[in-house]
Amino acid sequence: MTLHLPAPGGTTRAYHPRTEPLPLTAGAPFTSRVVFSAAHVVADPYADVTPDGPAAVDWDATLAFRRHLWSHGLGVAEAMDTAQRGMGLDWAGAAELIRRSAAEAKAAGGRIACGVGTDQLSATAIGYPYSLDQVRAAYEEQLAVCEESGARAILMASRALCAVAEGPEDYLEVYGHLLRQSAEPVILHWLGPMFDPALEGYWGSTDLDAATRTFLDVIAAHPDKVDGIKVSLLDARREVELRRRLPDGVRCYTGDDFHYPELIAGDDQGFSHALLGIFDPLGPLAAEAVRTLDTGHVGAFRALLDPTVELSRHLFQAPTRYYKTGVVLLAWLAGHQSHFTMVGGLQSARSLPHLARAYELADGLGLFPDPALAESRMKHLLTVHGVAQ
Repeated sequence: MTLHLPAPGGTTRAYHPRTEPLPLTAGAPFTSRVVFSAAHVVADPYADVTPDGPAAVDWDATLAFRRHLWSHGLGVAEAMDTAQRGMGLDWAGAAELIRRSAAEAKAAGGRIACGVGTDQLSATAIGYPYSLDQVRAAYEEQLAVCEESGARAILMASRALCAVAEGPEDYLEVYGHLLRQSAEPVILHWLGPMFDPALEGYWGSTDLDAATRTFLDVIAAHPDKVDGIKVSLLDARREVELRRRLPDGVRCYTGDDFHYPELIAGDDQGFSHALLGIFDPLGPLAAEAVRTLDTGHVGAFRALLDPTVELSRHLFQAPTRYYKTGVVLLAWLAGHQSHFTMVGGLQSARSLPHLARAYELADGLGLFPDPALAESRMKHLLTVHGVAQ
């Protein structure tokens, strides 16, 4: 079979899909790395909703996808930006997602950590007219929901805190308060402005060296309350330098979707664990690679994972915050959901050429369990967009 994919200048080019998937099966639990996939939510395509209204979630398909990840040994990082927090899924929806997924994790014996933020405090026409106490209270409300569900908390970067904090001391105060009251160690999340422009200057400075010092000060004051840090700055050198400065027992979870193979593999001074959005579509392949790494075969690990970087860089290209459109496309093509509809209407956030290239790269890697199904669905998508087949 041949697909005609869009090419520059209004033309098409022929692509011949592969006929066999990469053989990937579930295996033993990981022993050398802790690995989370930031999982997407599946929208309900039958719901009569608008992009700015409350999200309608297909709970059966959403939870089934989490069971798929757990079956391959991956942990689920729930209610993170992949699940469209702040881009279609409000706090009420996220709280329900946390409760449902945590209950499912308990039943399945799966690892889960959940995002805790302040998205009850939405921006107004004049920005974020909130006090530091209100920001802290919003975090506390979400932390309580997460802890009551039995999940590990991930303290996410807050748009509201970034807007109202007057300097590093405000971050130290808010995070210090949250860490003191947390029942279990948490994961601290540093999300860069390439993922969310509203987080420019997080930790009280646009100077990344100064911001890093504040971040480390937060950890140093409460090392027993920090399980690890998730760093999403797309800067491998900075992540390596940061992880070498962490207190003993505090993990570094890479969130770098551009350099994850080398960061997970590590060097003679350490390595990163993983909490990655790209491990949503790469789940089974990533699991196979980590199990290979568990045996000490770094070269074989890199041979499996390095070829996936081109796909990841494509999905996460600027504007990076729209990477989840490609993630959901690949879930649909792989048969994990019956449609290509997204919360907030974000299926329209990427161009057809971008989506076609994502299909081509994923197919080349053998990610689709049923290549014929993926080909058929891609053909329908192309036809709807006017690309004759």
